Amino acid sequence: MKSQEEFKFSNSVILMPVAFVLLIWVVFWVEIRFGINFTNYGIFPQKLFGLRGIVFSPFIHSGITHLYHNTIPLFVLTAALFYFYKEMAWKILLLGILFSGLLTWSIGRPAYHIGASGLIYVLVSFLFFKGIIAKHFRLIALSLLVIFLYGSMIWYVLPIKAGVSWEGHLSGLIVGLAFAFIFKKNLPKPKKYYWEQPQYNEDDDPFLKHFDENGNFIENLPEAESESEIDKIEQEQPVSINYIYKKSDD
Repeated sequence: MKSQEEFKFSNSVILMPVAFVLLIWVVFWVEIRFGINFTNYGIFPQKLFGLRGIVFSPFIHSGITHLYHNTIPLFVLTAALFYFYKEMAWKILLLGILFSGLLTWSIGRPAYHIGASGLIYVLVSFLFFKGIIAKHFRLIALSLLVIFLYGSMIWYVLPIKAGVSWEGHLSGLIVGLAFAFIFKKNLPKPKKYYWEQPQYNEDDDPFLKHFDENGNFIENLPEAESESEIDKIEQEQPVSINYIYKKSDD
């Protein structure tokens, strides 16, 4: 387990989301510029040739609206992944594409399933559930932010809109939830203060001794008790004195 100091900004927090978003836009530009349709490289369930879509489908979109709707959440969620879970970020991305695509191939309707929305659901599901499981206050805050921004997406795991791959969304949700339980190592751990340590005894706390049994503050403790406490503190925290000598100019 790592401390919360592991939450540090790095170039990958920005570069990886930018690279991913740029790639899907380049693929769309190639389709428009050269009049190519990559839709048949999407996932086609229960067909062997449809397995290639597991790798290619996240980079293929049906139009500018579809692409735009996936761009912003993909950037935001990928950046959050690399900032808060940088040591497992690549595993979540690559395995998320693989397993959500494979599950879509297994349960989907006989049609081409394209778009990065399956991966987006992996990220939403993982970031939300992992923050709750980790019980770290910053990760819980991230979970709440994710559900605030993208909580309404839950409705699209149901067949409520024609032309939308709800199977891909549902697959991403399931895979993200599974990853939240599977990936347990290298999670950040909040710093524990002295009074949160197992060996802490409030009877030995110098500060609490300034309060009587009724909760009244005692400014001056008995001299003997105060001296013993001072000696104890000095033994635990020895004072170091450094002398600096400046050479005379004479």
